[in-house]
This record gives sequence, structure tokens and C-alpha cells, in this order.
Amino acid sequence: MRSSLPASKIRTGLVLATVALSAMVVASCNRGGNRPRLAYEERPVEALYNTGYQRLQSKRWADAVDYFQEVERQHPYSEWSRRAILMQIYAYYQDNHYQEAVAAADRFIALFPGNPSAPYAFYMKAICNFEQITDVGRDQGYAQAALDGLRDVARRYPGTSYAIDATVKIDMVNDQLAGKEMAIGRYYQRANQPLAALNRYKTVIDSPAFQRTSHTPEALYRMVEVNLMLGLKDEAMRNGSVLGFNYPGSPWYAEAYALLSDEGSQPTVAPTGQRESWLRRLIPG
Repeated sequence: MRSSLPASKIRTGLVLATVALSAMVVASCNRGGNRPRLAYEERPVEALYNTGYQRLQSKRWADAVDYFQEVERQHPYSEWSRRAILMQIYAYYQDNHYQEAVAAADRFIALFPGNPSAPYAFYMKAICNFEQITDVGRDQGYAQAALDGLRDVARRYPGTSYAIDATVKIDMVNDQLAGKEMAIGRYYQRANQPLAALNRYKTVIDSPAFQRTSHTPEALYRMVEVNLMLGLKDEAMRNGSVLGFNYPGSPWYAEAYALLSDEGSQPTVAPTGQRESWLRRLIPG
């Protein structure tokens, strides 16, 4: 995944390895440049497929795709074709050709919607978007697409290894999207647009999906800051109290406690954590 999220293909590979035998998918591939296609030649399907499989084992990903595409072209709608499409999905994914992997997954789902390997195709579509998530300073279109796809997998195939991994990654994507809201809120706050900033922070607090993320303590603290900017001391105190009740040991609450105390509105619950110098440097202004 090309982002600040801690997930990587190593973790994803653990899930893929678990289901590889049932899906008859075992390696990876990608296509680079404008490579010539294999010359058409009628060959036994076993020979084409096995050659593609050997190319996978040798990590010659683009060559492997050529042979699996030839299997699909010469023997459409066959069992061999079904396996060859699955191989293409995995191969394209491993070589970071995500659009091609998604196209192959869509083709598999269209041709074999009820096949036992369909969960793999749905899962890989979501994972291809997951791997393309960028840092919170950029557009989060891939993050939203990944979230939609992962939720779909969890809903369609509960209890499977795909759904279990999807659930973990859903939390990671929600953390990413909450981080985006925070980044925008901090931008508005630095630009002296407190109401716009407050709306972003409230999104993190009010959204059930975002409430469990790592950004919630900071969002509550920022609401204390912004409400004080607006002269709304009672509201700031309320936000600080919620922060102290739920995260008494958070350095964000230590900051909020100090800030409210300076304003003559010291909360009744003392913080159990310490203020952090690095954290104060993150505060806008």
C-alpha cells in the first residue's frame, strides 16, 4: 500500500497464501511497457497453463500473464480459463498493475459469479485499492473505494479469511479517512476559519466509524481549542470533560487541561498523562 498506513503486501500475502491452494493461485506478476503478445499457436491447454505457472515460479510476471491470457483466449469459459484468470489477478497485483488486476477480477466475477473463488476476486479488488492509498495530504479516492470494497467482502463472506482480513483493514482505512478530516480541520484552523475547522473535528467525533480511531483524542482537544477561540467556554469545557473521561492518560487531555486551566475553567478530573513537547509543536498557530 502506498501510504502512511502500516499495512504492506507482506501482511496481505499471509492472507493470500492461506487461500492460494483453494483458489489455485500461487505467485505474482505485472506487465511493463508495450511488450509483444505471444504469437498465436494452437497448443494443448495444459502446456500453456503449466508454462505460465513456471513463469510465475520464476517471477517472470509479464511472461506468465501472456501464457495465462493465451489459455483464456484459446479455451474460453473452460475450467482452465477460470484458473488462468485467477492467476492473472494475483500476478498483476504482485507487480503493482492494480488496474489490470481489478479488470481481471471484474472479468472473473462477471463470468463465474457463483464460483467458490469469487470471494477471492472481490477481495483482490478491494486490496488493489487499499494498496494505492496515499498520504492524508492527497485525495482519498482510493481509500474510499477500498473501504467500500472491504465492507462488501465482510458482508458477503462473513467468517472467511477474506472477511477477517477485510475487517482489520477497514479499521485501518477508517483511521486514514479520519486523519484526512483532521488534516483539513487543522488547515482551516490555521487559516482562522474556526467554524469550518470545528465541522471537520465534529465529523471525527460524531462518526461511529471514526470514533474508534487514533484521531479521536486530538479531535476533542481541537474542539476545546476552537471553542475557546469562539468564546464558547462552556462548550470547550464540555469537550474537555469528554476527553478527560475517555482518555485521562492521553497527552491531548494534558494539553486540554492546561489550556482550560489557563482560561479559568479547570476540569475536575486531573490528567494522568504528561504533556509532550512534540505534541505542542503540532498545535496550529
